[in-house]
Amino acid sequence: MTDLLISVAFAVASALAYALGAVVQERLAVRLGAQTPWRAIVRALLSARRWWLSVALNAAGALLHVAALAYGPLSVVQPLGVLTLVLALPIGAAFAARRVAARQWVGAAATVLGLLLLLSLTVPGSGDGMTSADGTVLIVASAVVLTAMIAGTAALRRPVPRSLLYATGAGIAFAVASALTHAVTREYAEHAAAALIGPTVPAVAAMAIAGVLLSQLAYRGGGLGAPLATVTLANPVASAVIGVALFGERFADGPVAMVLLVCACGTAGVGILLLAPPTAVTDTADPVDPAPDRPGPLALCRR
Repeated sequence: MTDLLISVAFAVASALAYALGAVVQERLAVRLGAQTPWRAIVRALLSARRWWLSVALNAAGALLHVAALAYGPLSVVQPLGVLTLVLALPIGAAFAARRVAARQWVGAAATVLGLLLLLSLTVPGSGDGMTSADGTVLIVASAVVLTAMIAGTAALRRPVPRSLLYATGAGIAFAVASALTHAVTREYAEHAAAALIGPTVPAVAAMAIAGVLLSQLAYRGGGLGAPLATVTLANPVASAVIGVALFGERFADGPVAMVLLVCACGTAGVGILLLAPPTAVTDTADPVDPAPDRPGPLALCRR
């Protein structure tokens, strides 16, 4: 029981760290504005103190998640990850000096319910894990998918769909990073330092960085709730697909499971739509800290 409580405490702390990181990223997105080119945003973020704070918070969330798994089962730790969305909404509203709308609470509840239902339909497997060849295929396939998704955003003119596509890419990148980390951990337990030699470790870092950058881009024009909900949903869904393909996991089968799967996806989808801003976010300064003469991206990020 003590180990379970420690695991829950770590999982909640992980969700809080992720929520704070998301709020910092969304505030930076508001300061930069929805119309700033993404290449300029990336250059500006690399010089911004707040950006590195968000990176540190995300890293802390990941470490706390690993610690939670060391003391408790995945079946307990993974569902608690949805607390990120629940915690981020009031924290983000407090930073922006506004209240969380009833529509957003309903959207968050629907997304959490749909995600928990999806997680309940995943059956753990007994596979031996991915081989070196599997890891290479996963790295290449995920790189191709993410490149295609980034290219696809250029064809989307409306900010919310573009934001959700970036967020989906972020969730996939985080899922791939987690799967590769799991593989490295298992390999390290058997072969010690030899497991750190090869393309997997650099790929973990690359996917983690890609996830943070894509999630940052997702907050442009999408508000806080919808992009964060999409990342929170896409991550375990992509993880489940990877688990089915490489770790011997499977989805529950049968007609009832199929009906529940459709209901889960529909409920989560409705939740994301409710969390999306009703109107496009304009290129304005942070309402908490308005700037009459709008400076460039670097000046805004360094505040």
